[in-house]
Amino acid sequence: MKAVFETIEPKKQQQSFMAYHLKLKQFHFWWHYHSEYELTLILKGKGKRLVGDCYQSFSAGDLVLLGSNLPHTWASDHTLKSSCEAIVIQFSVDFIQSFTQHQECRYIEELLAKSTAGLSFNKSGIEMLHHKIQQLPECKDADRIIGLLSILNELAHQKSKPLSSTYFQPLLGTQYEKRINKVCQFIQKNADEPLSLKKVASLVSLSESAFCKFFKRLTGKTYSDYVNEVRIGRACERILDTDKTIAEAAYASGFESLTYFNRVFLRKKGLTPKQYRKQISVK
Repeated sequence: MKAVFETIEPKKQQQSFMAYHLKLKQFHFWWHYHSEYELTLILKGKGKRLVGDCYQSFSAGDLVLLGSNLPHTWASDHTLKSSCEAIVIQFSVDFIQSFTQHQECRYIEELLAKSTAGLSFNKSGIEMLHHKIQQLPECKDADRIIGLLSILNELAHQKSKPLSSTYFQPLLGTQYEKRINKVCQFIQKNADEPLSLKKVASLVSLSESAFCKFFKRLTGKTYSDYVNEVRIGRACERILDTDKTIAEAAYASGFESLTYFNRVFLRKKGLTPKQYRKQISVK
C-alpha cells in the first residue's frame, strides 16, 4: 500500500520538534509516513492501529514509538460517538542525533534503532510516564528538550514489543495514495456490511479484475484477505467486550457464513473463536 508523505518541518514554527494535543471527532484512516520519529499516546478513543503490516486494536493508554518513514494510521471504531484525543510528539533524525552521539544517551540511541519496525509499550509499565507526556506540549524553552529526553530515556528502560514484521517493505510514493486511502477508508467504515467487489472497485473507477491486481500490488494482500483481517479484528472485540454468541459476533462483523468465519478465524488467530474467548477469559 503506497503511503502519503507528510511534511512535518513547516509545522514546527521555529521549534526544534513537535509536541501537541490532538483532539478530533474521529481518527480517520489516513495511511501516511514522514521522516520524523513519532511517539503517540492515546488519551481517548478506540479502534484499529495499522503500523507497517501490523494491524492491532488501540484504546486509551496505548503508546507507540514509530521509526523514520514507517507508514502508519489510526482508525476509530465508527460505532463509537465519543471524540478521540492523543498526544503526538514528532522529532527529526538530525535533531535527536545531536544528543544520541553522546555516550550518556546510548540507551536512547538503542531505543530509536529498535523503533524502525515500530514499538508498543505495556500499558501497566508506562502509567507513570503518562503525566510527563501529557505535559510536554505545554513546556517552554529548554524544558521541552529536557522533557523529551527524559521521556525517551525512561522508555528505553521499559519492555517493548516490535510491531511491523522484519520483512515488511513499505511502498512509499504519492502516485496512488488517494485511491488506496479512499478504498481502505470505505472498508473500515463499511466492513460490517456486505462489501461488493464491484462497488468497491467502482470507487476508484476500475474493473473488478483490474482492482484486484491494483489492491494486491499496493498492499501485498488480496482484497478478500484484507477485508477478512478487518472483520476478524471487529469480531474479536465483540467476542471479548460483549455477551454476543460466537455466531452473533461473526454475523455482526460482516461474515455471512459461520463455517467460513470459523475457518478464517482459525487461520488468522491459530485457534477457534471458542478457544480464543476461553483463553482471554482465563487471563
